Amino acid sequence: MTTVTNQDTINATVWAACDTFRGTVDPSIYKDYVLTMLFLKYISDVWQDHYDRYKAEHGDHPELIEELLKNERFVLPRSANFSALYEARYQPGNGERIDKALHAIEEANLSKLRDVFQDISFNSTKLGDEAQKNDILRHLLEDFARPELNLRESRVGNLDVIGNAYEFLIKNFASTSGKKAGEFYTPPEVSQLMARLMDPQEGEEICDPTCGSGSLLMKCGQLIRARAGSRKYALYGQEAIGSTWALAKMNMFLHAEDNHRIEWGDTLRNPKLLDGNGLLKHFDIVVANPPFSLEKWGQETAGDDPFKRFRRGVPPRTKADYAFILHMVETMKPGTGRMAVVVPHGVLFRGAAEGKLRQKLIEENLLDVVIGLPEKLFYGTGIPAAILVLRKRKPDDKVLFIDASRDYQDGKNQNVLRSQDLDRIEQTVRARQSVDKYAYLASPAEVAENDFNLNIPRYVDTFEEVEAIDLKAVREERLTLKAELSVLEERMAGYLKELGYE
Repeated sequence: MTTVTNQDTINATVWAACDTFRGTVDPSIYKDYVLTMLFLKYISDVWQDHYDRYKAEHGDHPELIEELLKNERFVLPRSANFSALYEARYQPGNGERIDKALHAIEEANLSKLRDVFQDISFNSTKLGDEAQKNDILRHLLEDFARPELNLRESRVGNLDVIGNAYEFLIKNFASTSGKKAGEFYTPPEVSQLMARLMDPQEGEEICDPTCGSGSLLMKCGQLIRARAGSRKYALYGQEAIGSTWALAKMNMFLHAEDNHRIEWGDTLRNPKLLDGNGLLKHFDIVVANPPFSLEKWGQETAGDDPFKRFRRGVPPRTKADYAFILHMVETMKPGTGRMAVVVPHGVLFRGAAEGKLRQKLIEENLLDVVIGLPEKLFYGTGIPAAILVLRKRKPDDKVLFIDASRDYQDGKNQNVLRSQDLDRIEQTVRARQSVDKYAYLASPAEVAENDFNLNIPRYVDTFEEVEAIDLKAVREERLTLKAELSVLEERMAGYLKELGYE
């Protein structure tokens, strides 16, 4: 009987594999080696799973099986199989062999994996001299050969192995790598909430301009498949960090998300998701968790942006939050376009240039919902964040404010949104009505009266009335207790005197 594994087991084993590098290589570097090896192991196990299935069905006929394997989604050259690398682990040249295996996989699957491995080399001097590097990589191969990391489809099921392990590693590396958590790590339940709020439909085009490992995009795709049983949709993304872009490509590859286009580059300085006329491509859904308050984002050239993304005004040089929002607004389709973006709370109330931009977006009736999330939800930062939902076509001219900051499970280091919390937010958005101490549907006049400040407490009153204190009753109770205490002290003094204590 095949034993089904789980994500916790995979994560624990992958984390243990990191011990091979600790003290020798910086975590910001070795996470890419660990995740790339995880990818290689996964596709090798899937390939072997299919090989064994064909062998059971057709007998031991290698030539026939090789022909059948040519119809698989991907090709795995025999020399690039993890098993071949593992068997040769005691020989010199582990780094060179692994690099050759990766490039052979890329060449055999060029339309899906072009340039994915160009930013990583297992033969790099970052891993030390030749002897040290060979020893480290031997240990790494042995770590991934452990039974717990048997990643055959029959054991893994529908797990998002790479995406979940990526999020797990980033979560654990966040504090040591010195990166802002908002740059890399979106809690899975936040991604799920955003996907549900966007309500993706069959045939739609979905974009994440800061896509990271692609998990938010894939959650939208998963919703469509769960509802329609179809892969009739398209995923688009752009990621500025090369190693993270490569992980997104690997993730799409593993999940058979073949109808995708993930570009590598800086979305604000050099947007690459363009249409046939060289203009910004438009999408039905745009979702993102951009880096919070990014500095040096290209403000000095934004005024001359050829795509006119900043025609409403240029955001501040030291805070790119509205730059990402404006980019997303400009890429929504005129009819069906809607977007959800994670932002720090400062976006709701900061003044000057940001205040003017906020006012224009509200006056254009684009802002639909403002959702306040709990604190300590994003790893590595205690600050609470918010989700903004904007739409090209709204049901009315009002803005719904939701204070979901008090609904969560209290974790040791990080709070977690529960399924009932996600349900409550989604149901409130769908109903679009005020809920006492939780949500408020504000009119344009009310928002204008607040000077277009979107700070949620201005609209959602969560104040709990405290029961009035009867001072006379408290005084009488105090006098009663004082008298009882006097009697007890007198009795205690008598006991002490009998025992010989004065």
